[in-house]
Amino acid sequence: MKINLFLLIFSTILILGCREKQEPKNPNIILIMCDDLGWGDTGFNGNKIIKTPNLDFLAGKGIIFNRFYSASAVCSPTRGSCLTGRNPYRYGIPTANAGHMKTEEITLPELLKEQGYETGHFGKWHLGTLTTKVKDANRGKPGDSTHYSIPTMHGYDAYFVTESKIPTYDPMYKPTKFDTVKGESLRYGWKAIEDKKTATKYGTYYWKGKELAETENMDGDNSKVVMDRVIPFIENSVDNNSPFFSVIWFQTPHLPVVADKNMMAKYSKYSHKEQIYYATISAMDEQVGRLWKKLKELGEADNTMIWFCSDNGPENGTPGTSGPFRERKRSLYEGGLRVPAFCVWPDRISAGLKSDYPIVTSDYLPTIVEILDIDYPDNRPIDGVSLADVLNEDKTDRIKPIGFRFGTKMSWVTQEYKLISTDKGETFELYNLLMDKEEQNNIASGNTELVNAMKLELLAWIESCDASANGTDYSGIPPV
Repeated sequence: MKINLFLLIFSTILILGCREKQEPKNPNIILIMCDDLGWGDTGFNGNKIIKTPNLDFLAGKGIIFNRFYSASAVCSPTRGSCLTGRNPYRYGIPTANAGHMKTEEITLPELLKEQGYETGHFGKWHLGTLTTKVKDANRGKPGDSTHYSIPTMHGYDAYFVTESKIPTYDPMYKPTKFDTVKGESLRYGWKAIEDKKTATKYGTYYWKGKELAETENMDGDNSKVVMDRVIPFIENSVDNNSPFFSVIWFQTPHLPVVADKNMMAKYSKYSHKEQIYYATISAMDEQVGRLWKKLKELGEADNTMIWFCSDNGPENGTPGTSGPFRERKRSLYEGGLRVPAFCVWPDRISAGLKSDYPIVTSDYLPTIVEILDIDYPDNRPIDGVSLADVLNEDKTDRIKPIGFRFGTKMSWVTQEYKLISTDKGETFELYNLLMDKEEQNNIASGNTELVNAMKLELLAWIESCDASANGTDYSGIPPV
């Protein structure tokens, strides 16, 4: 009996010891992105009006990126770059409401699903239409599958998404009348509707499955509506002992901005339009705090890598600000592309860091691939670079330039310089971004040799993107 008892105790100790020596679980990964949030719209970048305490707290726990760029000056193109590591001109989404995410593209959720991750996408999609049965949002309509591309076609297990923009409060509704005296309009936004009997449908849906629209728990602040779906997804992943990849693309503060009187009260000394705009950002921030609290409760906070950014600069005609930078959304000057951003991962990243390393949303995929030691299964062109050494404070200068295109505009950004043309390459300007981040002093005329060298690199990159857009990357033909 004593021998049996000894063997039982000894075997128990061995089992517990083996459990303690198990390989640590891969980090959970969360990509958070706001819609049209300007570089200067957060407290951690110096805003003194808009209250973003939760974003500021998380930014302080990790690394703030002072030179973080969206891959495009508008929404949809940037979003695709986050998932593919590639410039939007390679996969046929040059602007908003154009093209769709092709199944031939290799995406982060596809790669991570193969590593045992549970994958979910919540909030805005904007990478294709979500229905062929009903009229929906900007492009969805009965019988049209031209740009039909839903998240489960690209590696996601679960989703809760809209095709494009929606009101940031009571997202399925709009008022029949607007207080135009106070600046309300269908485009800009309004104070939340108090009586739904006076409202009408906005004209879009939240989709949670193939031709399956959500109908419950759709009232109130939209960021909360989104987070109400994120948290159960995370809880389920933790229950399954699986790492999770959660993309949270808030529609805030894209127009129309809507907030209720309680949200607006903290900004009562500002104009009606400012109250609505500021309040919806603070409401989004509150939900980020709710997410972090849940991660702490589940014991997952330290092993979760959270990336935060915006998809482009602030919309024209809003109180949003690009800080000291030139111009706004739709521009390839810094104010249209440089956005607020940080990464927090308590297990691996020290708190209180700031980096001036030039980063672009296309860097997400190669960074995560390297951190997880995943073999990328193709030789197609990747525009991003791994930031693993940047997160470890081991790299300060970017070697690979960042290319941008939008309409007739193009630019080429290095560690020190920006070459930019706004007229299809007819003329070029040159700025030293280290000395002149406001882009006030065009030094092209005094640096002809540098301009010509950068121009050749830019045009070669454009040629490569055009080859990708023509299907070269999908045909097995070596890339240009």
